[in-house]
Amino acid sequence: MIGFFLASHSIPEGAVAVQDFDLKRYLGKWYELARLNYYWEKGLDNVTATYSLKANGDVKVDNRGWDKKAQKWKESIGKAKPIGDPKEAKLKVSFFGPFYAGYNVIAIDPDYKYALVIGESKEYMWILSRTRTIPADIRMYYIDKARSLGYDTDKLVWDSHERA
Repeated sequence: MIGFFLASHSIPEGAVAVQDFDLKRYLGKWYELARLNYYWEKGLDNVTATYSLKANGDVKVDNRGWDKKAQKWKESIGKAKPIGDPKEAKLKVSFFGPFYAGYNVIAIDPDYKYALVIGESKEYMWILSRTRTIPADIRMYYIDKARSLGYDTDKLVWDSHERA
């Protein structure tokens, strides 16, 4: 999720953001277990995202990943804001000034331990967990859900978290 940005902030056709979303429960550290690779995350492993509430109500986004080639941590700090109804898991995220991108939680378990997140196109997808693993049944459910929306889940990059 490091450096993710696009010109608009929407949700792909057919996808529905989680309703009755509780942003405060979503805050904290998440391990990126899988992603569709893109420019800013290529070569990274051990990727985490930590979300915290700022005084103005925005969310601070702190993404961190291990650059395998450079052998050092790479970090990107951004901000997020709900789009429309705050009870709907549709946010806009910015890492670069006025440029925002869609960030849509389309599946989350009742305990807020595992989440399936997509961007505004079928090029961006993440499977997140509060721990370094995910139960096989939830993993398959998220993969099947993404595949049913047209995501190429065969291209998922699976993170390891031996350093996180």
